[in-house]
Amino acid sequence: MNHKREPAAIAFGEFVALMASMQSLVALSIDAMLPALTEIGYDLGAKAANDSQLIVFLIFLGLALGQGIYGPLSDTTGRKPTVYLGFSLFLAGGCLALFATDMTVMLCGRFLQGLGLAGPRCVIVAIVRDQYEGPAMARVMSFVMTIFIFVPAIAPTLGQAILLIAHWRAIFAALLGCGVLTLCWFALRLPETLKEEDRIPFSMGRIKRAIHEVCSHRASLGYTISLGLITSAFLGYLSSAQQIFQKQYELGTLFPLYFAVLALCIGGASFVNGRLVGRFGMQYLTRRSKWISTVISILFFLYVLSVGGHPPLWALMAYMMVILFCFGIMYGNLNAMVMEPLGHIAGVGAAVTGALSTLIAVPCGILIGHSYNGTVIPIISGFAISGVLIVIVMHWVESQATTPQTETDVD
Repeated sequence: MNHKREPAAIAFGEFVALMASMQSLVALSIDAMLPALTEIGYDLGAKAANDSQLIVFLIFLGLALGQGIYGPLSDTTGRKPTVYLGFSLFLAGGCLALFATDMTVMLCGRFLQGLGLAGPRCVIVAIVRDQYEGPAMARVMSFVMTIFIFVPAIAPTLGQAILLIAHWRAIFAALLGCGVLTLCWFALRLPETLKEEDRIPFSMGRIKRAIHEVCSHRASLGYTISLGLITSAFLGYLSSAQQIFQKQYELGTLFPLYFAVLALCIGGASFVNGRLVGRFGMQYLTRRSKWISTVISILFFLYVLSVGGHPPLWALMAYMMVILFCFGIMYGNLNAMVMEPLGHIAGVGAAVTGALSTLIAVPCGILIGHSYNGTVIPIISGFAISGVLIVIVMHWVESQATTPQTETDVD
């Protein structure tokens, strides 16, 4: 395995599980809400059905803005103090959402939750990059994503189960409990991964230089944009999944089951990628997944138009399973490929690239989600358009390589 520094003093399996658990708080905070979106919107006075989607989007907005803070801060104070700050904000936002009496307070709480979750989400990448690089980092991130994706598979079911026996506010209480447990695990078991001599004083000039470095490095910029485009299409699907399955296809309480099947496709892809990336390389697997997902999305979009935006459920599920499997392959690899040239500025680099990709994803995802009109046309068009743009961006990246090839390209 390709190591950069000595790993943390916990077993590899526990390290991956801890990173995945911290990452999973994001998914749990989003997906456990999905079965309750309509009920929350009704109770808190949402003016339109699609307005409830903002409960999903505001947490992503907080994630985008927060990452610009935590990355540089983690390079200065260390990884652990930065994560503690993030968890504190997450727990405060959870309390605000738990006791919200109108949509404005709820959205403020969700934004604060996202702002807090940006801490562990951003610093996790830096922690992994502190210890691994290249295919080894891609392998770790793929295993983290494998565990992480199983949370979306079960989160809506947990949310639905809570709704059957309690009020939707109990979901926020459960999130607070998960946050406290994860914070204790992190505090007690993981040593600081950034050595004192490697810490860098906080400087706005350094952040500006990091932004300039990311934006002037073709590979980092291109792969960051690609991550944003993938996430935008996924956000559009995520925010309208409850409306599509529970209302359009009238699945009712079976919605979590169908959502789980699709989430497991991403988790399975991440696991497969962790097994194959050392053999085939990040570039090869990403390139293949990119082309498969784009071509299939264009063809399925044409089919969806021909049936008035309401394809049979089995056809929609088959399409989504293929697309999300491809996304699972690309996501872990793109995260590693983005960070490959940024090892010397891992913390601020992860902040800049994470913030940029999320700032691309959130407005585009809102546009896709708010375009939902009782058909799947907006969602499928979002996947198709993002796929075409990713092909263009990655062709631009690959047309003029700016870093030496570090792996065997078997393409």
